[in-house]
Amino acid sequence: MTNDHDILDAIAEIIEEVLGVDSADVSAETSFADDLDVDSLAMMEIAVAVEDRFEVKIPDDRVKDLRTVGDAVNYVAGRR
Repeated sequence: MTNDHDILDAIAEIIEEVLGVDSADVSAETSFADDLDVDSLAMMEIAVAVEDRFEVKIPDDRVKDLRTVGDAVNYVAGRR
C-alpha cells in the first residue's frame, strides 16, 4: 500500500528529473508556479510522468488545479 509520504517522495523525484530541483527541497506545500517556476509545458511533463508512475489519468483540465505538490499527492492518493 502506497501512503501519502511515498507518493510525495515519488513526485519529488519526478520534479527533480524534470526540473533539476533537489527532491529534498520539495514538500507538500511547494507551489509549482511560485516556488518551482513551472510553466505549462513543464507541468504537463510532470503530469505525464506522475500518470506513468502511478497508473492514474490526470485530465488536461484538472492539471491546472494542481497548484502545489500536495495537490498532486492528494489527487494520486484519491485515485488509488
